[in-house]
Amino acid sequence: MAIGIAILVALSLPADSMFRSPAGFKVTAGAVEKLKAEGMPEDVALKLGPILEQEIFGKAALDTAIKARLGEENAKTYGAAIAQNAEPVAPQLTANSAPLMLSIVPLIFLLFLIPGVVYGYVAGTVKSHRDIVAGMSKSMSTMGYYIVLAFFAALFIAAFNQSNLGALMAVKGANFLQWLNLPVQVTIIGIILLTGLLNLVVGSASAKWALLAPIFVPLLMQLGLSPELAQAAYRIGDSTTNIVTPLMPYFPLVVVFAQRYVKGTGIGTLISIMLPFTVVFMVFWIIFLIAYWALGIPLGVQAPYTYP
Repeated sequence: MAIGIAILVALSLPADSMFRSPAGFKVTAGAVEKLKAEGMPEDVALKLGPILEQEIFGKAALDTAIKARLGEENAKTYGAAIAQNAEPVAPQLTANSAPLMLSIVPLIFLLFLIPGVVYGYVAGTVKSHRDIVAGMSKSMSTMGYYIVLAFFAALFIAAFNQSNLGALMAVKGANFLQWLNLPVQVTIIGIILLTGLLNLVVGSASAKWALLAPIFVPLLMQLGLSPELAQAAYRIGDSTTNIVTPLMPYFPLVVVFAQRYVKGTGIGTLISIMLPFTVVFMVFWIIFLIAYWALGIPLGVQAPYTYP
């Protein structure tokens, strides 16, 4: 395995490695301000909020993101100028479009399979290919409960998504938060709490962000707060309640692993065990965010709290 990892690292390190993503782009706040000065309407600039400061890899992906945010007509009018003013980003290994990330599952499979087979033959526990199949079958036999549970969980998630109840709750909750017109610190805490609540009914992080970003990002920008701060607040709310939402795709798998050590563990058992951790994590993350904000510690590299 060590040899395989060393070869993979050696092939991945060069800047022009075939495992890296295409060159990327980042639409910055400065670029948007420049385009506004050149005549881009304010309402069009606000629509770019969800993709602001995000690294998008590949020209086609950037064009698709701009078209999704602005619509067909505005994309034709302003798309070329936005792409031209976007900040270039070097190809990366960890981008979603990188060949390394796209092939990570078969790579991990081979990195464990090949050393395992070699060890089996050397140790004498594997005599033929039939022993390999038998070993795989024995390991997968413990996944029966998960497969059955995942089937019904998938049906429930699909039915819930088709009902659009999650989208309705997200939009209504965000609009209500905007209507309250609270102080900025309280608004940020409200965004965190609303996101954590919505995570119980909308498991996908990208789906929630697609619903909330068009409301939260322009709202905070009008209050003088940066999209990075909106993203940080969203991440806190989303991450802290992941382990207590049955709609998380991996929740049935966690239940199965727990049953290996405590027989009779179910969904309710896991939620009741993890709920105190959820509350504590959320409280402390909120305290950390407000403390960093008060002390002026940046959220990250070129990630301010205020929007010019």
